[in-house]
Amino acid sequence: MLLANESEVIQDAAETVTTWKDKLWNWFTDMDMWTDVLFSGIKIILIFVLTRLFVRILFRIIDRSLQKREKSRLHMNPRRLVTVGELLKNVTTITSNFIMVMLVLGEIGFDLAPLLAGAGVLGLAIGFGAQSMVKDVITGFFIILEDQFAVGDVIQTGSLKGTVEMIGLRSTRLVSWTGEVHIIPNGMITNVTNYSVGTALAVVDLPFSNSRKLEDSVELLKRAMQRLKGEQEEIPQVPNVLGIQSLTSSEYVIRIAVECAPAIRSEVERQIQAYAKEALEQEEMENQRGRA
Repeated sequence: MLLANESEVIQDAAETVTTWKDKLWNWFTDMDMWTDVLFSGIKIILIFVLTRLFVRILFRIIDRSLQKREKSRLHMNPRRLVTVGELLKNVTTITSNFIMVMLVLGEIGFDLAPLLAGAGVLGLAIGFGAQSMVKDVITGFFIILEDQFAVGDVIQTGSLKGTVEMIGLRSTRLVSWTGEVHIIPNGMITNVTNYSVGTALAVVDLPFSNSRKLEDSVELLKRAMQRLKGEQEEIPQVPNVLGIQSLTSSEYVIRIAVECAPAIRSEVERQIQAYAKEALEQEEMENQRGRA
């Protein structure tokens, strides 16, 4: 009885091995299957090559477009052009690779409909949960693309004013003149005043007593402004003593103005006042010596 059972087990094992051998042989000799694998492999290789070619073509188009923008009359900061170019290239690469992976999965035999539906639901959920971040990124992209301000510019947005230290797609970092660092999400930057574009006008009004002759005051200020221009290289021209700005029964006010870089306007105004004060003090000392 035991021998009969052992014989049946051995026979069943032999039949199983034979069946697997037949299936394996049929699998290896299935020309239709290998033909499909060959064509699918060729299609996958072709998809990969075409994707790489497409990405290279778009990269070249982006580079040429930015080169034309750089040579145009509306000049952009070269670092900003590099930032925009890299951003566009990254978006192109990610999009192209995503499409390539979807096509390859379709060739392998995956059902893309549930996968795309799941990706759509996930993207929708992320979109609702990260609306502010998406807004920050889009705003940051247009800040860079439209050259609204650059690193090193002095800007004011809302109640915050300072020097731009960093511009990112997510946020912008400002350093105020007192040293505070402000990190502002780009989505909150709704209006910007850029003090570093073009030239600014430094204006100083200096009051004098009516007992003092106007000609003496004007001449004194002109000499002080000449000395200021000679000693301060950042001032492009001699500050202009415009004359009387206002007049009362006790005093008159003389206005001094000069064009300068917007970022140093406050410093230029302080220097004008300092040189005027030094000139007045020196005149007072000379008068005291003359009386003595």
